[in-house]
Amino acid sequence: MALSLIDPHEILKAVTGSYSNTTISTVNDQVVRMSVMQKAYPWHRHPNSDELFIGVQGVLVIEFERHLVELTAGQLLLVPRNVLHRTFPKGDQSVNLTIESKDMQTEFDERD
Repeated sequence: MALSLIDPHEILKAVTGSYSNTTISTVNDQVVRMSVMQKAYPWHRHPNSDELFIGVQGVLVIEFERHLVELTAGQLLLVPRNVLHRTFPKGDQSVNLTIESKDMQTEFDERD
């Protein structure tokens, strides 16, 4: 097995558009994705997977039904499976990593 170095900042340079969610690695039965956001992602839940957010750049707002969390670079937040949430950048753009099950399911809520 060959070792490979992954640089999220280099991947970020190639991103265009207002939303990107790219798989950058896999670990056992988990996937690591990098999300670049310039707009909100709709209300949703994942019935079969927790979702770990890791802030990389900017501020990612993770909104829940009764409160919100502002995630900055270097901070982590675990959203347990089946918890309704939505994400959006505070400011022009946010960049974060997520770690979740490879077979994660997403159910969208109709409130948007």
